[in-house]
Amino acid sequence: MSSGQASGNFLITAYRTNPYGWLVVFVMFLAMSMVSVSRASIGLAMPAMEQDMGWSRSFLSTVVAWALISMAIISPLVGYLLDRFGARRIILGGLLISAGALALTSRADSAWQILVAYSLIGGIGFGLVSKNVASATIARHFDANRGLAVGVANAGSTAGHIAILPVMAIILTTVGWRWGYLFLAGISLALLPVVWFLIKPGTAYAIAPRRAAAARESAPAPAVLIEEEVPDTLIGRLGLLFRNRTFLALLCSYTICGFTATGMIDTHFLPYAVAIGIPLVTGAAAYGVLAAFNMGGMALSGYLSDRVNRPRLLAVIYIMRGLSYGILLMVPVYDVNLIWVFAVMFGIFDYSTIPVTTSLVASHIGLRTIGLSLGVLAMFHSAGGAAGAFLGGVLYDKFQAYDLVWIAAIAVAMIAGMLVLTIRENRGEPDIPAPRPQPAAA
Repeated sequence: MSSGQASGNFLITAYRTNPYGWLVVFVMFLAMSMVSVSRASIGLAMPAMEQDMGWSRSFLSTVVAWALISMAIISPLVGYLLDRFGARRIILGGLLISAGALALTSRADSAWQILVAYSLIGGIGFGLVSKNVASATIARHFDANRGLAVGVANAGSTAGHIAILPVMAIILTTVGWRWGYLFLAGISLALLPVVWFLIKPGTAYAIAPRRAAAARESAPAPAVLIEEEVPDTLIGRLGLLFRNRTFLALLCSYTICGFTATGMIDTHFLPYAVAIGIPLVTGAAAYGVLAAFNMGGMALSGYLSDRVNRPRLLAVIYIMRGLSYGILLMVPVYDVNLIWVFAVMFGIFDYSTIPVTTSLVASHIGLRTIGLSLGVLAMFHSAGGAAGAFLGGVLYDKFQAYDLVWIAAIAVAMIAGMLVLTIRENRGEPDIPAPRPQPAAA
């Protein structure tokens, strides 16, 4: 049997064992496409906004930073509500709020208006339709192939960059940035009926995969549902998480992930390209290449996370991401075409942290609190992203160059790689113990 036939058989088998789960993956893929482009839009529109409105790069970086802070603040609450009420209500509300925020952004004529529209309202909408929401939703529907499913769903984050961002770049260069934001608002509204009809209401745990796992005789199904030891209150659950060493290691590394990805590349890659003389459309094309490899990197890391030592895999991802920033230091000195090399390398190791981190949370913490767990991680990821976006803008305005930004990214990415190596591999019982049998009622 050829490798192509084997891959095809694997995908067919994976789908047949859990068809509804893969339908949920498809919906999450579309939602991630829309939200990721909306979040990256300021970076694309930044030069046009600077010219049209006279806003500085520091201010626009602050707009992005405050949007990420808004996402960070609501992420734990969103995760808690996701655990209690399910994904459909959360995602529908997020898409509707995002559409309103993008439409208001298109009409912004002053600094306070864009801060309210994009940073506050948009941040709330983006936080409701975020990677942690998608990852927690997918994790509940899968046991076998969980990492792959999470990787495929979150690959929508980069698929949107490939399919939508170049279109928005054309709109920006032809009719202006305001029409670009109306275009994004329309896409958000178009997804509402898709989510309404395809996502079931309520909370749902692993469906077919649980039966498949129970049927496997080679290994017992992992005990990932936590009942007795998990408090019902938000504060109680947060206390449980922050006493867990694995969670703290993931928390610190994921904060660095936000700093080096969302904060720096999503916000400053396109302005950096323009600053060194690369045309905006060419820069957007390079970003599309980055997104294409990003999509493949997520799927590959998800596949590997089901099969190899996950802490070591995650460490490799962070270290290689840090090394890729060294290419950006060489682009202005040697050859601007190195920007394509960076796009490929960084793309592979960018969002590939997501499926591995989600898989570790599911196995070490458990599914009962996975929404809250990933919500807290997302809060710190957004805070790291806000710091990266703000620092990038400030350093550029001061030095008119991004060299110090990239050097900082290299250093902290290496630290993240060392942190995750402190986590022990565990595919059986979660670090937080499973429930004990309850005594019969008298």
